[in-house]
Amino acid sequence: MPEFVKSKDGTSIAYDVAGSGPALVITGGAFNTRHSPGELAGLLAPHFTVYTWDRRGRGDSSNTLPYAVERETEDLSAVIEAAGGSAFAYGHSSGAILTLEAALGGAGMSKIAIYEPSYVPGTREAMAGVQPALDAGDPALAAITFVKGTGAENTDGLTHSPWWPSMVAIASTLPYDLALSGDGIVPAERLAGVHVPLLVMDGGASPPWAANAAIAIASAVPDGRRRTVDGQDHGVAPSALAPVLIEFFN
Repeated sequence: MPEFVKSKDGTSIAYDVAGSGPALVITGGAFNTRHSPGELAGLLAPHFTVYTWDRRGRGDSSNTLPYAVERETEDLSAVIEAAGGSAFAYGHSSGAILTLEAALGGAGMSKIAIYEPSYVPGTREAMAGVQPALDAGDPALAAITFVKGTGAENTDGLTHSPWWPSMVAIASTLPYDLALSGDGIVPAERLAGVHVPLLVMDGGASPPWAANAAIAIASAVPDGRRRTVDGQDHGVAPSALAPVLIEFFN
């Protein structure tokens, strides 16, 4: 059973805890719940007390409208407070952007690692059909529109996959991910305000936008560094990622 913490606006945020050692909070991207990093959390648990959480509107967390990026940064801050007020932080994709935004908002992070924050030029245009699909009451169409907007070349089998129902179930939160990505341009001037050690990673098999974003972020953050994880794409394998995170946080 999850534990719960109240965010600043009263939203109930669900989280799980595993392992022992310094606190490490993991924040997932689109279609992720607190269960999504299960394998990664298991690899990290011998080294850290790992917190995984349901972003608002997902899993067992509640939702409060209207949405604002600031409200989600407060959610992450609340989880960190539940973890003792200070933690290491890891974020993936839009969750990486949320982690950066929370750091800018003063969340208690001592070190940050992020993997392929979804600053993708052309995001707004590629995802333009997501909100209209939701407005029409068709979350399945919103989900497939989002996936195709990421550049996925073959989505034929997706709707028959075992994870498709869970994707549709939280498709209403996709506009939150899009709000975080904005116009797809790295806000380098703002990110200069991140004043904790930062590791930004990209995959060696990922499209050029991932490397471009990583380079821009590492250059903008005063104590930022970049690392490419060989052979990986946006769906980085936990077995490849965990050793990098353990090395960095230790």
